[in-house]
Amino acid sequence: MRITNTWESPDTRDIHGRHEWEVGERTKMAEARLTHDRRLLFTARMARMFGYGLLSVVLVLYLAERGLSTKEIGLLLTLTLVGDTAISLWLTTMADRIGRRVTLVIGAGLVLFAGIVFAATGSFALLLIAATIGVISPSGYEVGPFLAVEQAALSQTATRDDRTHLFAWYNLAGSSATAVGALTGGLLTQLLHRAGATELQSYQVAVIVYAAGGVLLALLFVRLTAEVEAGASGSSSPVAARFGLGRSRGLVLRLAGLFATDAFAGGFVIQSLMAYWFHVRFGVQPGVLGSIFFGANLMPAVSALSAARLARRFGLLNTMVFTHLPSNVLLILVPLMPSLPLAIAMLLLRFSISQMDVPTRQSYTMAAVSPEERSAAGGVTGVARTVGASLSPVIAGWMLGVTALLSAPFFVAGGLKIIYDLALYGTFRKIRLPDE
Repeated sequence: MRITNTWESPDTRDIHGRHEWEVGERTKMAEARLTHDRRLLFTARMARMFGYGLLSVVLVLYLAERGLSTKEIGLLLTLTLVGDTAISLWLTTMADRIGRRVTLVIGAGLVLFAGIVFAATGSFALLLIAATIGVISPSGYEVGPFLAVEQAALSQTATRDDRTHLFAWYNLAGSSATAVGALTGGLLTQLLHRAGATELQSYQVAVIVYAAGGVLLALLFVRLTAEVEAGASGSSSPVAARFGLGRSRGLVLRLAGLFATDAFAGGFVIQSLMAYWFHVRFGVQPGVLGSIFFGANLMPAVSALSAARLARRFGLLNTMVFTHLPSNVLLILVPLMPSLPLAIAMLLLRFSISQMDVPTRQSYTMAAVSPEERSAAGGVTGVARTVGASLSPVIAGWMLGVTALLSAPFFVAGGLKIIYDLALYGTFRKIRLPDE
């Protein structure tokens, strides 16, 4: 029951009541738009990662069936990474100026373009153009401008209390969709081949499905509301042209340097290299390796959900560092285990906490910059990680070829990651985020 002052006239009370009703309705409409945008962004993330996972299983096999040599395939995959990195940096650093929805739709168009060209031709020159300009993921991991822009948009729809929790679910959704996509890609091509299709035709269908994903992404992104744009925060601070960053440029570049170091360390122990190590050290067969890394990929996705609770209690930086440090110690212990079961147990234990820093790292980056710089900040730090991760596998591969250095990648990766954690804490521990 609403209590009014005795001096208010009926007309005045009506005006007040109508004003409160209008405010309430506007609030409900805003909340509905935010929920609508979240659903679209999560759906887009899952659709995209499903496509990446599906394509990663068949891409190299498809190119080989098209008649490309191993050298041509290697060059194509390298330029795919280079092109995606350049496109990502260009689009994400402009996204908050040209519009996040526009940027995401452009990215969807690049997915469609690359998929159509790859499905339609075996010409190396045309594939080279599509790989460099378009968006193709040969590894199943996130590429293109999507991750940084979606994180910025999600931050726009979240309060400071639930942003990290939202990012944890966002990463879980993506990891699950990638796993399902990889499984689907293998089953789809196998079933088509059994039904009478040639290997080339069965792989080609998978590429066409990937291209169709670009259409789906565009349809999802055009339905986003203005609430996901940088201007929806009410901030009108000017943004400098360089990298799309203004007053937070120095902070973002320091973060980018540290994140590149972490990714460089991680490149020594990417999944394929660890699988090779288990095969050489313990004679593990491919079927068993698949089971090991299926579990290893699921565990961090689920454990990331607890990161939000820890961050709410201890802070984003503390959660990033103090969950990452023990995982790096466990990584160093893997090659020191005397038996396969113990090595697997140590690896799975490591994976159970190794990715808890991912949603907190993403949330920290979004919290550390102003809303109109979030897409650029996500893009710069994301590209730094991509570049860092692309350098170390060459060194790790050489180490694995030397008997005396077979386990060195684990030690180098763990050691560098510990240095990264300590440097991150020492650099940012005195910086207080607006959210905290």
